[in-house]
Amino acid sequence: MVVSFDLFGTLVEVTPPDDPARAVATELAARDVPVPSDWERAYAERHVETESGAELSLVDHVVAGLDSRGVAASEAVVRATLLDAFATPVRTKPGARAAVGAAAERGPVGVLSNCSVPGLVPRALSRSELRADAFDAVVSSVDCGWRKPDERAFERVAARLNVSPSELRHVGDDPDTDGGATAAGATSVLLEDVPLTAVPSHLENAE
Repeated sequence: MVVSFDLFGTLVEVTPPDDPARAVATELAARDVPVPSDWERAYAERHVETESGAELSLVDHVVAGLDSRGVAASEAVVRATLLDAFATPVRTKPGARAAVGAAAERGPVGVLSNCSVPGLVPRALSRSELRADAFDAVVSSVDCGWRKPDERAFERVAARLNVSPSELRHVGDDPDTDGGATAAGATSVLLEDVPLTAVPSHLENAE
């Protein structure tokens, strides 16, 4: 059995900034990057076109937003800015360690997470109570290029786990995104149907 887990809202909980544009502005200023006077408007505007289902890196969005106001900033500086702007406490959800452990006893385990900030998923995992070596693959939308529920996101994590999507069982909390596993040919396990604490018994019964 091969299992992938959503991260945010499924295995861990985080509280994003109340005002992301302001949080980003604060970290830009801390790095001596001039912040445009209308930064909140620039942050809200669309600067980079993407096709349906594709993920837009927040790094590219912020770099383009600054450039639209005549401010140049390197991708490296913006990446560090975003990691600090979205650095919030990570709370491991009850039952997460047992669920991942039960999956690992049965085969390869992966993470498939929607996240537009490069590096944020591995950072969140490192700050959680989950063991990094419990996962055979960690795939974020910003790294693979596709956001759940796009079928290509599930195809990517299945490929990283060396199986076809039809052999994948995906556990997540959001029917609108994680439920897309079904269209990709995988099996979707939603927490509204199977609570995280019940995932070990669910996997046992599915064998």
